[in-house]
Amino acid sequence: MASIKFENVSVDIPVFNASNRSLKNNVLSAATGGQIQPRDSGRMSVRAIDDVSFDLTHGTRVGLIGHNGAGKSTMLRVIAGIYAPTGGRVSVEGDVAPMFDIGFGMDPDATGWDNIILRGMLLGYSKREIHERAKDIALVSDLGEFLDMPIRTYSAGMATRLAFAVSTSIRPDILLIDEGIGAGDAAFIAQARERMSRFIGEAGLLVLASHADDMLRQWCQTGIWMEHGRMRMQGEIGEVLAAYHASLAQG
Repeated sequence: MASIKFENVSVDIPVFNASNRSLKNNVLSAATGGQIQPRDSGRMSVRAIDDVSFDLTHGTRVGLIGHNGAGKSTMLRVIAGIYAPTGGRVSVEGDVAPMFDIGFGMDPDATGWDNIILRGMLLGYSKREIHERAKDIALVSDLGEFLDMPIRTYSAGMATRLAFAVSTSIRPDILLIDEGIGAGDAAFIAQARERMSRFIGEAGLLVLASHADDMLRQWCQTGIWMEHGRMRMQGEIGEVLAAYHASLAQG
């Protein structure tokens, strides 16, 4: 069964090649981001996540809410194993499928078909498994004969469609999504939303970071409001969104 548990988790990100004063001015002027931390070496770091605890069980659909730099993306990357916590403990049970970099591993000089195999293997499929899914992936991408051409000849929208089709062919225990996924033309976007709904429905556990209230309400039941690296609130998605927007209105 899929589960994610954070116990007093903190993440410090070191900042190199920047003076303490310029770093502090940049962070304060933006009024976003984590907390600046002094280090023994005289360098600075930003505490992107600060003493966060929660326990997500199988079937949970949670939306991460907060301003840019609040810690949402860092949290997703900790769950995915990309960042290691500098404090506290993280426990993740189940296979994780991150969709915040769906184009990762695509070879611009290889054909669309070759990239289906390459991307599929990076997602953990065997060659046999990805070959079995290749026709469905090709159909979803709607790229036709372009699949025989190297993807460096594709438009940005075409490359995104191919990456999206491959990424949503998996059946993950834990699905991580960072913001919306651009997919190209209007007809494909409608198809992509339908596929995403099925894809999310089949995941054991969803963690979605987004600024789009309609997306959060559609796909999530629980909300976690992050602010400057700390958890401000956890609860029913509508209540958390209402509290977050009320805070924004108060300035």
